[in-house]
Amino acid sequence: MSIGLLIITHGDIGKHMLKTAQSTLGFCPIQTATLSVAQNCEPDTVFSKAVKLCKKLDGGDGVLVLTDMYGSTPSNIANRLQELKTHQVQVLAGINLPMLIRVLNYPSLNLYEMVNKALTGGHDGILHCDTEQ
Repeated sequence: MSIGLLIITHGDIGKHMLKTAQSTLGFCPIQTATLSVAQNCEPDTVFSKAVKLCKKLDGGDGVLVLTDMYGSTPSNIANRLQELKTHQVQVLAGINLPMLIRVLNYPSLNLYEMVNKALTGGHDGILHCDTEQ
């Protein structure tokens, strides 16, 4: 059994982040998919695609959904997945590359441990690079 990863973002942000993470690591240890949300999309249509992707990605241990900005259409679609109760789904908004790489580095964690790894990876990856000290 395993956890799946679904990335739902504005445009192709998620697709490019995943490609960059895979290139950095040289592999992708978990089932992943990206879902692009266009500016003029029909949210219900995108939600239907997200449901199908969750079904495909869930290897029995649930699906971690990463999205770009809380309160936006991609985030709202992601949060609706949790309401279905057909799959174990956890959603995190604010995806960044350190968060994604952290997730991909710990493929054997359970869903809740993976949520915590993603949160710490995302948070720890935000630094003030002040050269004037």
